[in-house]
Amino acid sequence: MADEVSREPAHDPQDLERLLVSRERAGDVDGMVALYEPGAALDCGEGRLTLGREAIRAFYARLVATGRKFDFGEQRPAILSGDLALTSTRTPDGGVTAEVARRQGDGTWLWVIDQFSIA
Repeated sequence: MADEVSREPAHDPQDLERLLVSRERAGDVDGMVALYEPGAALDCGEGRLTLGREAIRAFYARLVATGRKFDFGEQRPAILSGDLALTSTRTPDGGVTAEVARRQGDGTWLWVIDQFSIA
């Protein structure tokens, strides 16, 4: 898929989920991490908060090594306010994700906060 090879940036906050799932399924950990701001926070569940790209890289490297594959879910329309966006997806198992993305200086979007499951 071109997303993993070219590391297509997210030109719309709605692109982030698709790119993350596509890159995870391809085993592209660095491509996954490229979707986050340097100081981003990732809530991995069970009270575990991962801060910064290096820690997020380590988390995703462990996850990809397990062979688990993310499934595409039903993405909800992003809520935009200036340079911030709230994105959310209902996963196939009924869970819900919530993320905050920020528009970058070049017009692309990166996640600042990512919570795997809120439901």
